[in-house]
Amino acid sequence: MGVNLHRQPSHPIGIIKQAIYDYFEASAPGKFKTHDELFPVVTATANFDDVLVPKDHISRSSNDTYYVDDETVLRCHTSAHQAELLRTGMGAFLVTGDVYRRDSIDATHYPVFHQMEGVRIFTEADWGSEDPTRYCAQELKASLEGLAKHLFGDVECRWIDAYFPFTEPSYELEIFFNGKWLEVLGCGVMQQSILDKNSGTTGKKAWAFGLGLERLAMVLFGVSDIRLFWTADVRFLSQFKAGDLKSRFKPFSKFPSTWKDMAFWTSPEFSENNLCELVRNIGGDLVEEVVCVDEFTNKKTGRTSNCFRITYRSMERSLTDEEINALQERVRTATAEQLKVELR
Repeated sequence: MGVNLHRQPSHPIGIIKQAIYDYFEASAPGKFKTHDELFPVVTATANFDDVLVPKDHISRSSNDTYYVDDETVLRCHTSAHQAELLRTGMGAFLVTGDVYRRDSIDATHYPVFHQMEGVRIFTEADWGSEDPTRYCAQELKASLEGLAKHLFGDVECRWIDAYFPFTEPSYELEIFFNGKWLEVLGCGVMQQSILDKNSGTTGKKAWAFGLGLERLAMVLFGVSDIRLFWTADVRFLSQFKAGDLKSRFKPFSKFPSTWKDMAFWTSPEFSENNLCELVRNIGGDLVEEVVCVDEFTNKKTGRTSNCFRITYRSMERSLTDEEINALQERVRTATAEQLKVELR
């Protein structure tokens, strides 16, 4: 916490954020209030209940979410601020911030990343004799297709029906970019119960969207590894400047990787997210990827064996065999002790 990449104007995350802010200001001058300063520690109620996340949803598990205590979490999404901002009477707002999730380790996943939440409310004066839900959905799609073209140029867009607990109907927007279809964001018409409960009145409709800034920045700027966003290396940061969406990342080095396999009999305490969290806590950003390369179940004992391959690579230097071996031994010891697995 406190790094605030999204508040650094010349950082790729800050550049994307400002480009989106500029788009909505141009399309609806003075309409959208922006927030990028909201504290990332929120109540579990705000993070889950206020946006209708089911009680049994997997995202509530400590395997997926960072709990500060039983009642407080590191926000999993910027939607955690949706209800509180609706209660202030805002008619449209954009919220940007760092969000936290236990996740796999690879080139596109990191336990902290950045999201933007957008909300806009409409009244009968807007939709007139039209069906309000249909009107709201049309406005949403028009706005977000315009955003996609603002960021990526004259791209082809398509809409995929989706499910999110806080919107109905719900959609995902995909664009055809660099020869393939890419998911850009999720969105929909806000669940009426959320809007009615928190806006203080009935008879309104609203749309909401959520997008990941790293996902957009990696595609737009050609950044191949999400860890690069967290580097202080001037060779990376100097390639970008505020307001410039045309920059393309030029790799400045590619140090060799080394991988180590670790096989073990699993336990009730084991999960892939818990393993990734443990490995990252020990190896930090020297860990490039953790992937299961083999799994089998012994038919006689019923026990399951996994083999995980841990790939180490520094973004800044070549790693020595000695330090990789030392890291791997710490990982093996901690995995056996904390996750109660039996190493093989």
